[in-house]
Amino acid sequence: MELDRIYNMDCLEGMQQLPSGHRYCVVTDPPFNVGYHYNEYDDCKDEGEYYEWLSDIVSGLPCVIIHYPEALYKFAFQIRQFPERVVSWVYNSNTPRQHRDIAFFGIAPDFNKVRQPYKNPTDKRIAARIAAGCEGGKMYDWMEVDQVKNVSKSDFKGVTHPCQMPEKVMRNIVGVLPDDVVIVDPFMGSGTTAIAAIKNNRHFIGFEIDATYYTMASRRIEAEQSQLTLF
Repeated sequence: MELDRIYNMDCLEGMQQLPSGHRYCVVTDPPFNVGYHYNEYDDCKDEGEYYEWLSDIVSGLPCVIIHYPEALYKFAFQIRQFPERVVSWVYNSNTPRQHRDIAFFGIAPDFNKVRQPYKNPTDKRIAARIAAGCEGGKMYDWMEVDQVKNVSKSDFKGVTHPCQMPEKVMRNIVGVLPDDVVIVDPFMGSGTTAIAAIKNNRHFIGFEIDATYYTMASRRIEAEQSQLTLF
């Protein structure tokens, strides 16, 4: 198994084949077990089975999990571990839920590594920092980023992924992690985690069980890799 590739396989199998000699961190937006329609996955597991399944996939590795708050509490209970930090991702949508949480388990993020625009750029002290070349303040414990709307045309036979993550969210997450970790996404989907890793100059490995989504993600990743030189 090689770095900087996505594999069309069940993640439980793939996670057992990660090459040795690297420091890994799982970064993923997993299926939420809410009955969502996927081509190759049944999103309606028994609750106990679901959290045991997620725990088996992570396999004790440091991980960053994106989920609804209640689910993260249950996941923390399942793995018997408190998160190091939690960040809220908020968005304006026509759904009952307006945010998800991002929990860092077994790994400490450095919020100084990702800069966000100052909230009060007209303040004299902030204006002086901007004039001196400062690009913004450190990342907050929340981020407001719109969801990806699956209404645009796809570049692969008109198919879109039903749960595509915003690139900015994934880039922020990867950006605050230690520089030497290899990013692993067991549910690569449309490939956004890999794109975030590439743009943050990090190695990655991804798994996607659905052949159609795998092809979509592979094309997207290859296009990004062709534009950037890694290391």
